[in-house]
Amino acid sequence: MTAAIVYTDLDGTMVGPRGSFFHTAGRELTDSPAAALLDLHRAGVPLVLVSGRTHAQLLEAGRVFAVDGHVAELGSLVSWDGGRETHLLTGALPEEHAGRTPMDVLASLGVVDALLAEHPGRVEWHAPWHATHSADALLRGWLDTVAVDDWLAARGWGWLTVKDNGRVPRTSRMTLDGDGDGDGDGDGTDPHVYHLMPRGIDKGAAIAWDLARRGIDPADAVAVGDSVSDLEMAPSVGRLWITANGAAVEGMPAAIAALPNATATHAPMGEGWAQAVRASL
Repeated sequence: MTAAIVYTDLDGTMVGPRGSFFHTAGRELTDSPAAALLDLHRAGVPLVLVSGRTHAQLLEAGRVFAVDGHVAELGSLVSWDGGRETHLLTGALPEEHAGRTPMDVLASLGVVDALLAEHPGRVEWHAPWHATHSADALLRGWLDTVAVDDWLAARGWGWLTVKDNGRVPRTSRMTLDGDGDGDGDGDGTDPHVYHLMPRGIDKGAAIAWDLARRGIDPADAVAVGDSVSDLEMAPSVGRLWITANGAAVEGMPAAIAALPNATATHAPMGEGWAQAVRASL
């Protein structure tokens, strides 16, 4: 299909190891993503970043990549006109908390503190990036998202959900005690990044809102991602691409196959992103 607009995840999708736009997943130099981006701009197709990053972080990235807008905090905040215009989506945030940000409400209810206490050594704040989030609590570690959702519901917080936004390399700044596979020997998988947020907020809902604002038919939109949370974009666009690194994660091949408009790229990260962009032109 020829796209009227492209929505893209950033980390692990458009950019690769350590956020580099010029390295493959194997850390070899490549100009393929940059060339595809240039082709996209020359074709006059708007590019919108859709990420778990904050508004401020995406503003900076947006200037570098010359984007036409962005969706921050996993679908919470839609921004356009160079960041001067924004719209906050609060999903299932209870009416009694109207006018407050979801993070303000989470803090007043002690939700995150309770979750950390429930899973000692298995989850922590995704510091330092969590500090500026307004619509979601950004965490890292190893969680069973279904079990956490059940735990939230049992405590009267069923309007909240936790979303898995993919793996993050383990570093010395982390204080996690576990190792992912539960045996404590330190050879388990890398931790994952999680977003604790109101239900009804997701990348797909934000894209649908933005497309309506722009007057673009969803059938003419393309999205590119790499994680479970990116699958939520599928109902709002004509075609969803999942880069090969995301498609290789356990459970993802079946999830992709279940979506009639989803396709995995041949290559991972930036090179896969370039394939998706060129297929959209």
